[in-house]
Amino acid sequence: MARLVRDIMTPAATTVRPDASLVEAAQLMRAQEIGDVLVVKDSRLLGLLTDRDITLRAVADAVDPLSVNCLSACTRDPVTVSPDTELRTAVELMRTHAVRRLPVLDGGRLAGMVSIGDLVRESDPESVLAHISRAVPDSGPGRDIGAGPGQGTGAPRGAGVPPPAAHEDGPPHSE
Repeated sequence: MARLVRDIMTPAATTVRPDASLVEAAQLMRAQEIGDVLVVKDSRLLGLLTDRDITLRAVADAVDPLSVNCLSACTRDPVTVSPDTELRTAVELMRTHAVRRLPVLDGGRLAGMVSIGDLVRESDPESVLAHISRAVPDSGPGRDIGAGPGQGTGAPRGAGVPPPAAHEDGPPHSE
């Protein structure tokens, strides 16, 4: 029997209002240790906003991220799947559209998220990429500049972290 998106998806996805600022979205991403949020209004998916979108669509243009709303910077009408989509179809959609995350909609309502990391962990759980995907992200604020206590040590990413096999689960839809 074919594996389905519902078998590996993260059932909850983090959302923001379309009028939320990019700073609000970035703070939420940091707090949740994720790289994306879904832009939703009245239970309708409007777009997908990634940390990369914030960087390339605002910061790189020296736009004040407090003055830009999430809807302005997100990828509108992202490619989506349903919980009943076969995993091979999800992989092909990611490949065809060059995306790393797919919102999961069930009857038009947000049901979760599936990422390339989820697919790697499912298809080859002992691979290096699967181990990286399970690792706790190094997302502390100001790791090297103005670092707080215990941060900004200059150690390589993952230094002092147990080997990947010691981690049972990573953060939601990490990559």
